[in-house]
Amino acid sequence: MTTVRLATAADAAAVADVHEQAFGGPDEVALVAALADGTIRVYGPLENPNLLAGYLIPILPIALVALLRWRSWPQRLFAGSALVLGAIALVLSYSRGGWLGMLAALGGLALLAVIIIVAPVVIVLMTSFTEGRSLRFPPTGFSLQWYEALFDPSKSRQIHRAVSNTLEVAVFATLFGVFLGTLGALGLARSRSAAARVADSFFMSPLVLPGITFGLAALMYFTLIGFRPSLNLIVAGHMIVTVPFILRTTTASLSQLDPALDDSSQSLGASWFYTLRRVTLPLIAPGIAAGAFLAFMASIDNVPVSLFLSTARTDMLPIRMWGMMESTLDVRIAAISGVLIVSAFVLMLVMEWTVGLTRRMRD
Repeated sequence: MTTVRLATAADAAAVADVHEQAFGGPDEVALVAALADGTIRVYGPLENPNLLAGYLIPILPIALVALLRWRSWPQRLFAGSALVLGAIALVLSYSRGGWLGMLAALGGLALLAVIIIVAPVVIVLMTSFTEGRSLRFPPTGFSLQWYEALFDPSKSRQIHRAVSNTLEVAVFATLFGVFLGTLGALGLARSRSAAARVADSFFMSPLVLPGITFGLAALMYFTLIGFRPSLNLIVAGHMIVTVPFILRTTTASLSQLDPALDDSSQSLGASWFYTLRRVTLPLIAPGIAAGAFLAFMASIDNVPVSLFLSTARTDMLPIRMWGMMESTLDVRIAAISGVLIVSAFVLMLVMEWTVGLTRRMRD
């Protein structure tokens, strides 16, 4: 015979307690439902949800930028918390004006990024395919004549010579810069002395000094010690400019290297040079490669040093392009820019795939 036990008041109270612990009391359930329905709006101490949304519109983009730019985990945690909590508060404010304002702000930032970064590139590329005889936008018709003229040795002999000089200077300046920058990084990476900080500032000074000032100073110094402007002097000037890029990326790679690896290698009987060659250099090679790429591009793009140290026989590509711009507005300038843009983009993709260029730059 089955016995049926009727629920008592105590049982009902126990079930109610369990339900309250799991889902909250009636007040909490009603509050959640009201928030979901939009009948209760979050406004904090401002007494107006629209005012709260207005304050959050500029705060959220700043928090997003801080999250992307800050390096230490406590800072990124703070920025991420501000971003998440601010976004939740904006949603729960149920302020249509705030929502539309945030969408407008994001759209404005995206449009500004397109205008600043993408639009100039598109304009130059479109102009390089024009049928016209001068640099003018929008282009008239479509033609490859300016690329054909650019690659024709008989029509662009001076440009080809400038390209050859520029590539030669960039290659040698990058090679010498890799050697000096890597040596400097190895000597300064783990030193906390005042002399190391002074040396680091000295190495980074070419990035701080105005380029035109550095170019003039280099010309006066080399002339004073008896050297005349030549391709070798341009290599020396570009090497000084490129060293900081290699020093910075290599130092960042060394700072992430566990010192116990070197200690373990030497404790097993390996010499300092063997440890450097077989342990340290292979591990920091991606950082060196990223710095070398940045140095190479900086050398190709350098104008001040090339302007003061070049001659008619050692013409450099940026100087040649500037002269063509001043004299004739030759459309081959746009064609050169198109080749440079495509080449730089391809090289960036290769470097990103091989060494993680953007991550090395952030480090």
